Amino acid sequence: MEVSRFRILFLSLLAVTVLPGCSMLGGRDNDRPTPLAPAADAQPLTGEPDQQPIIDPRVERREIRRARIDTEDFELGAYVGVLNIEDFESNAVYGARLAYHLTEDFFLEGTYGKSRAGRTSYENLAGAADLLSDKERDYSYYALSLGWNALPGEVFIGKNRAYNSAFYLVAGIGNTRFAGDDRFTVSGGFGYRVLPADWMAVHFDVRDHIFDSDLVGEKKIVNNLEAHLGLSIFF
Repeated sequence: MEVSRFRILFLSLLAVTVLPGCSMLGGRDNDRPTPLAPAADAQPLTGEPDQQPIIDPRVERREIRRARIDTEDFELGAYVGVLNIEDFESNAVYGARLAYHLTEDFFLEGTYGKSRAGRTSYENLAGAADLLSDKERDYSYYALSLGWNALPGEVFIGKNRAYNSAFYLVAGIGNTRFAGDDRFTVSGGFGYRVLPADWMAVHFDVRDHIFDSDLVGEKKIVNNLEAHLGLSIFF
């Protein structure tokens, strides 16, 4: 009986001595991770949702300059260039054009031009009599055409200047007065237009005037190519 009491007392003392030491060995404050300090701009945790929106709707507006183009639909101008009259050399050509813009894409155009035919290679080499008199060498034409602005856009000059432009196609019918006769003519071609100001346009055009001719002995279809540079105004 005495031995049992002594054993119980010994075990109690041992438990009181060993158990606090275990807690001291496994739970030292120096081994615990140090919490990170909050950022300077961090919001305190209140348990309520953040009131700031994820996307700021305040967008900085930039200034936009609208293209200043007159609303007038008529265009009147003049041009000068070179006309190659088949079999009769190339000579200067000049004329006038009047256009009416139906929409932003299509326009009607009337043109009138004048030139003068040269001598044929046969006349120059053989020294034969002239095929045409001086008056018959006068060349004139008129045409009514439909145009289509196929590639409207802008042309940039430097970093701060942009001008409206358009690449267009034209096709039409008309008449050619040459060698004392009138000839039904089909014409077609392309052009490029630039607007340096809202009331003015610069044109570069290439046209082909096609009609039947028998001036050199056989009847054939001739192609008279023309290239000209023009200036026009809107009104």
